[in-house]
Amino acid sequence: MNILFLCTGNSCRSQMAEGWTRHLKGDQLTAYSAGVETHGINPYAIRVMAEVGIDISGNTSKLVSDLPADIEFDYVITVCGHAHEHCPYFPAKSKVAHIGFDDPPSLAKELTNEDEILKIYRRVRDDIETFVKSLPQALHTE
Repeated sequence: MNILFLCTGNSCRSQMAEGWTRHLKGDQLTAYSAGVETHGINPYAIRVMAEVGIDISGNTSKLVSDLPADIEFDYVITVCGHAHEHCPYFPAKSKVAHIGFDDPPSLAKELTNEDEILKIYRRVRDDIETFVKSLPQALHTE
């Protein structure tokens, strides 16, 4: 089963979701991530994922059009409202589901304390982990 996690900039939430899925469900699911824009990989996302033993430092921020054209996605999961509202068209076979997660960069933008910033990123990382652990069963109820 091929799953695409789609976010605005493919910099944080979708990257974490791809990393968790490859780590926890790689024997059942093939995970990809992309954005409706590209913003580069968020260094805090890399850092908090590394804390749990998942290396996303080699990932790149990419558009859906950057993915191989021959991939047929069973599910496209939008992880933010903007991506859900601007989700590109996918063939009828692909089921689109919206599972929104808080945006760590937005929540942390006014903060200067490193511990407080990391706390936000860790919470969202852990929320995404909880969702990924429910896959693929959670998708069959959509």
